[in-house]
Amino acid sequence: MTTAVSAQSRPSTASPTGASPTPTPVRLRLPAPTGPHPLGTVSLHLVDRARVDPWQASRPARELMIQLWYPAHTAHGHPRAPWMSPGSVPVFEREQGIVSGTLLLPTTHARLAAPVDHGRCGRPIVLYSPGLCSNRSLGTVLIEELASHGYLVVAIDHTYDADQVEFPGGRVETFALTGDIDDALIAKALAVRTADTRFVLDQLTALNAGRRLLPPTLAGAFDLSRVGMLGHSLGGATAAAAIRADRRLRAGVNLDGSLLAPVTTGTDRPFLLFGSDLGPGPEDPSWDQFWNSQSGWKRELALTNSTHTSFTDLETLLPQAAPLLGLTPSQVTQAIGTLDPHRAIHAQRAYIRAFFDLHLRHLDNHLLQHPSPRYPQIRLIR
Repeated sequence: MTTAVSAQSRPSTASPTGASPTPTPVRLRLPAPTGPHPLGTVSLHLVDRARVDPWQASRPARELMIQLWYPAHTAHGHPRAPWMSPGSVPVFEREQGIVSGTLLLPTTHARLAAPVDHGRCGRPIVLYSPGLCSNRSLGTVLIEELASHGYLVVAIDHTYDADQVEFPGGRVETFALTGDIDDALIAKALAVRTADTRFVLDQLTALNAGRRLLPPTLAGAFDLSRVGMLGHSLGGATAAAAIRADRRLRAGVNLDGSLLAPVTTGTDRPFLLFGSDLGPGPEDPSWDQFWNSQSGWKRELALTNSTHTSFTDLETLLPQAAPLLGLTPSQVTQAIGTLDPHRAIHAQRAYIRAFFDLHLRHLDNHLLQHPSPRYPQIRLIR
């Protein structure tokens, strides 16, 4: 994840007198979700004592942070949740070359620990996995949309391959993978993330049975017979790897992530490949291999005039931040493409929700059957 320009290359903001002006901070905003439900959210620290951490052998157990997003009964009396945990913000600013206080990071549309709306028989579940050297915050725009339409979304931070993860007490763990980011390292990361995902599924079962208590009682809120997974970049490859490894996952979506064997042999469950605009270039060969081997329902879509970053919250946040970051319009379009951010997000939300509605709720709005005049920015590849 990058803002596409280094601090050294930004235009100077010094005044003619040599005094540095103090810019007015800009509050970044996320687009509101479109569903009928108010949102609640709560974070949870998980410890897998069956695993020594594979990236930090000094850690005797694998620790994860997850964030649950869900339809709430009411938001009254509960504060809005921040987009990123407070301890993670300085690390994020430093990594992105943002002067502290220049940008006010957004608040979400979810309320902290708001009471859960269980629905009639529990909520279908979607797990979310972010890209390498990213974190769960960058998927908030898509996560909130699903939760507002009745899904219970579980966002996973994969400790040490995430750029930063804050744990209770303010401890922040940062990216710790060493060596070249080659196929061997990615294969290890996928194995670790697959184990993370399966452990999270185990913990959801415990939560649903009431064996762990949270500020809002989540017992009975999960419909564990209807679980899907969504991921961006390496998170998309994680969705494909995890669905092969665990039959509790019923459907998966890969947002612009390349795949490695044996994931390229596909699965017998529904899977959506949703990619950025390749232009005149060839198809990702790993997607061709997956497509030819996938025996379950399959579809491939492309978001025209987009980039890899378009499937993260930077699609909407980067244009807002650009003036204070000193980014030119061409630098912004280099980072997120030329498609209008509102149209990009609108299409992503619509097609991802249509996929999970079809395969977890058996509701078909026919959007995935053929090209739609409502979404000319989407190309149905196959």
